[in-house]
Amino acid sequence: MRRVIIIFIGIAFFGCENHKIPKNTEISKVYTEKQDSIIDKFVYNCADTYNYHYPEYQECLNAGLEKDSTIAYLWQQKAMPYFKARKYEVGMVYIDKAVKYKPEEYLPYRAFIKCIFAKTYVAAIEDFEECIERYGNSYVMDHTYNFHIALSYLQLNEFKKAEQIFARDIKDQAEEWGEDGVHYLDLFYYGITKYEQKKYKEARIEFDKALKIYPQFSDVKYYKAICMARLGNTVEAKENFEEAKLNAEAGFTINEDNAIYETYPYQKRWH
Repeated sequence: MRRVIIIFIGIAFFGCENHKIPKNTEISKVYTEKQDSIIDKFVYNCADTYNYHYPEYQECLNAGLEKDSTIAYLWQQKAMPYFKARKYEVGMVYIDKAVKYKPEEYLPYRAFIKCIFAKTYVAAIEDFEECIERYGNSYVMDHTYNFHIALSYLQLNEFKKAEQIFARDIKDQAEEWGEDGVHYLDLFYYGITKYEQKKYKEARIEFDKALKIYPQFSDVKYYKAICMARLGNTVEAKENFEEAKLNAEAGFTINEDNAIYETYPYQKRWH
């Protein structure tokens, strides 16, 4: 069931250009029949007939909210185009409304936005910690709440704290999914926490684990090259750097869905 929820949340945030959600998905199960009819009329048959950048898109949603201002999905749909346009403060006003009316669904979503998009890491940690207190360490956008907390601490230069949380998250994943089920992005960032603390040998071990899962991961090879250079292995450093560049040119980088909108932490930009 958890994987289904992950997919649903992802579609709700950044789907295709028209981003219409079929009526037989989870969305129709969480609202009253009357609210569902408002969503059908003002989202599916109004807002979704326009590009989300058009003013008519927001006008449709506003009309729906005039009918019922407590429908969290309408507030989230209003916020989404502003996040895509990097107008984070504007969008946050609307997503706060969504959280007010349906926190179990949109509190994790807002925390994710703060971490990956708005980059307000202290606020992201606060939201994710509240998520864990309320719902346990669940998932949003294919990663655990603890993953995002650790990433936020990494971005706040609290490397030791980030290292500890990543280690725990990786352990939890391995216990649930097996060693092969650990996400390579956890391993990459876990390695980065060690790299930032000059633990180059330990960082290399984690980078190699990530490369075992995603062999062309250019960002890992780039930081591994630096580690090799720091350890005095200039030959391997050069090999990894050249491979990293070739892999990056072929498009093998962080492949999270939302990476098309935002540069992820420590993602190497070659141009």
